[in-house]
Amino acid sequence: MMHMTFYWSKDVTILIDSWRTTSWTSYSLTLIACLIVSAFYQYLEDLRVRLKIASSSAAKNSSPAPIQTPLLGAKHGGAGGRFSAARLGGAVLFGVNAAIGYLLMLAVMSFNGGVFVAIVVGLAIGYLAFRSGDDDVAATVVDNPCACA
Repeated sequence: MMHMTFYWSKDVTILIDSWRTTSWTSYSLTLIACLIVSAFYQYLEDLRVRLKIASSSAAKNSSPAPIQTPLLGAKHGGAGGRFSAARLGGAVLFGVNAAIGYLLMLAVMSFNGGVFVAIVVGLAIGYLAFRSGDDDVAATVVDNPCACA
């Protein structure tokens, strides 16, 4: 039977019928797995953002002066092309991260209180470990003003 409200029990089914916990050991391992996967989600998001910033700054450094660049120059070939390796890698990371995010959402929809807490704590730990230093990323973007002025 699927629960429609939060409940606290060691008996839970996560994502698929074969992932059922019936003992405290299996339940604890499931909570640890949920915590690790949710922290990994934050790591992948940080990696994707850093890859995007690194590829955009590399494309800006290798491109000609803004006056000489046509308005649609970045959309056609070159280092910032539509199918560059950096953009393809970013798209793959986005897809993997989206899949993990949806699986975490479905795990929370098991309505087990322990699973919910483990995922939220894992996201918070992952944010603290990998993404709370995003101030330097924002500063990098702000500190690199357009050479147009």
